[in-house]
Amino acid sequence: MACHVPKTINVDRGIGAKCKRGDSIPKEGKGKARKGKGRLEDRLLFKDKLAWEGISRREERTVEEFALGYKSFLTEAKGLREVVARIVAMAREAGFVELSSVQKLVPGARVYATNRGKSVTLAVMGRRPLAEGGLVVASHADAPRLDLKQRPLYEDGATHLALMRTHYYGGIKKYQWTSHPMSLHGAVSLASGSTVEFSIGEAPGDPVFTVPDLLPHLWGKSQATRKADEVLKGEELHLVVGSRPIDDPKAKERVKLAVLDHLNRSHGIIEEDLISAEVEAVPAGPARDVGFDRSLVGAYAQDDRSCVYTSLRAILGVRAPERTCIAVVVDKEEIGSESNTSMKSRFFLNFLEDILVLQGATHPERELWRSLRLSRCLSADVNAGLDPVFKDVHEQQNAAVLGRGIVLTKYTGGGGKYNASDATAEYMGEVRRLLNAKRVRWQYGAMGKVDEGGGGTVAKFLAEFDMDVLDVGPALLSMHSPFELSSKVDIYHTYKAFAAFYGMR
Repeated sequence: MACHVPKTINVDRGIGAKCKRGDSIPKEGKGKARKGKGRLEDRLLFKDKLAWEGISRREERTVEEFALGYKSFLTEAKGLREVVARIVAMAREAGFVELSSVQKLVPGARVYATNRGKSVTLAVMGRRPLAEGGLVVASHADAPRLDLKQRPLYEDGATHLALMRTHYYGGIKKYQWTSHPMSLHGAVSLASGSTVEFSIGEAPGDPVFTVPDLLPHLWGKSQATRKADEVLKGEELHLVVGSRPIDDPKAKERVKLAVLDHLNRSHGIIEEDLISAEVEAVPAGPARDVGFDRSLVGAYAQDDRSCVYTSLRAILGVRAPERTCIAVVVDKEEIGSESNTSMKSRFFLNFLEDILVLQGATHPERELWRSLRLSRCLSADVNAGLDPVFKDVHEQQNAAVLGRGIVLTKYTGGGGKYNASDATAEYMGEVRRLLNAKRVRWQYGAMGKVDEGGGGTVAKFLAEFDMDVLDVGPALLSMHSPFELSSKVDIYHTYKAFAAFYGMR
């Protein structure tokens, strides 16, 4: 809002200056308003440029090398537990140790803790104690998928196919998840008390699974008349898992029994064990280069593992920070951050409080809340890239574009900013100045038109801790589909942004 005064104001007082009577604005073309060299549009306009423009051959090779590691991460860690295990393995290789095994923390110490195998937090101790605030990057490792129901397996009496019933997880277009090769990843707690983890469908020679769809020749009076969100209904997402019967003519449901026999011989599983299982069906196959120029990455779960990987790489490179640097990777963001492995659980707070105790805090709970208030946070999550076919759902001046660098998103939510986290102007400016100083390519982006829809991140839960929080991350096309698209140069600049952030004082 502009100040209202009976006379004019001096435009040179700067942000935060108070209006005074008698102040005047220099006439256009004279005085201080003309200071500076170059054309006005060069000095005053915000210019959106592709991050590929002006890139050196050396940096182009760096982008490609970074993309190779990123694609390997996406390919080799498909299930949620596999992602966390991969993070821990990379962290341990870089010298991180479990926080529970540490008796004393010194500057530069590298620690981590996991939460039920589905979330993880890493930290590098700063020269200043955590009580004076830290630098937090928070992302989520869960992704839309099909979860097996607790009693999934059945045999269809008419076709004699063995199938597994699923319950979709997160926001998906259900019809996109049919007729694709799918793999199974997860853990089963057995009657014996032990837990078996497995991945089937990714290794060469592995079988895959699929959700069948109705052929177009026969869909005219069934699927063709349905609305888009019901072309395939939730209760119709069944995985085909077998068709060969067991060699026992007297047995009932011989194909189902053959599948159970295979599971029992390979993993010791009986049907009752599936009730205590967490098994995900996800798209099978590796991350791929997309386009003649190989400038894009196509893969499942880039929302939000693009931020998981880039923030992980950034914190692995931190050595002797001024402030304690923290990377948080949580579960359940796609369903509102519910449950005890999400951002809403106390796991993150307990991790910080344990550090404060090891650093000699006399009133750890009080110092915890002071530390949170003094911390800065980036909520690392993707944004919607401007869709080249459906541009009308975006307000293009405030839409992110693939290839323009990391996206800054001041506020999330939908409609009248409901369910939003809204960063302050000062913190938005602080991050912007940092990225400019470190030559990180960035852009601004919002999630579609005001009343078109919307979305949220973990930012609003972190903001409740009285931290400054800003949403940042790369733009994606085909978000929440089995094959999401990102730009390699955006992924690299997302990593550069997190590395720059961890270097703040």
